[in-house]
Amino acid sequence: MIGGQPKPEIRGPQATRRPEVKDRCRCGTRLPQTPAAGLRAGCASLLLGIRICTSAACLLALTLSLSAASPAPTDDIPPLRPPHAEILPGFWEQYGLWVTIFGLLLLALLAAAAWFLTRPGPPVVVPPEVQARAVLEPLRQQPEDGALLSRVSQVLRHYVAAAFDLPAGELTTSEFCRAIDGHARIGPEISAAVSEFLRQCDQRKFSLPLSAPPLSAVPQALKLIELAQARRLAVAPPEASGARMSPPPE
Repeated sequence: MIGGQPKPEIRGPQATRRPEVKDRCRCGTRLPQTPAAGLRAGCASLLLGIRICTSAACLLALTLSLSAASPAPTDDIPPLRPPHAEILPGFWEQYGLWVTIFGLLLLALLAAAAWFLTRPGPPVVVPPEVQARAVLEPLRQQPEDGALLSRVSQVLRHYVAAAFDLPAGELTTSEFCRAIDGHARIGPEISAAVSEFLRQCDQRKFSLPLSAPPLSAVPQALKLIELAQARRLAVAPPEASGARMSPPPE
């Protein structure tokens, strides 16, 4: 004690800590430990109540607005719309059959026209004398060798066979000469001249003498064709001769 008064008790750092507030409310609920915590809890509860009230007010206002906007249900039948006009038949319903028939006819006409324009024409029959002259004329300027003599004799034989209707077939020179010898339409003069010319061509083709003069095969063949053609027209019937003397089609 100092001066008759008790000496103050010195406490450590732990003695300066504020005592905790431990109290209970009348209903027995334990109060917060500090005044600041209680204040915060009260503010949070107040905000939560304000939010709940605001949400309820908004929901009520929305419900009232929807109920006011929606019309009151009634049992009245709405007015009917006026009837539509009669639907007329379309183009295909009216003229579809005629269009189909006309299209088929048009296709048939086009097919017939195409066939008529593209069909092959009648075969052009070229007289045998014309064919023989067309082959022999270009041979005038060629040298008279074995190949030329073979070609000229072949052309002459084909002409005689075609002009006087001789049987077709490959015949030797001897066989061909026997076939035309004594032929009534060819006559003995023409058959003898043709046979002699063919024999001379064969002799010169296989053994041409060096000193032999040229045979002039092309002019002689053309002359024999003219004589044979004259004989052919002379012995032919009048109708056939008139038809043969007509110019060949171009």
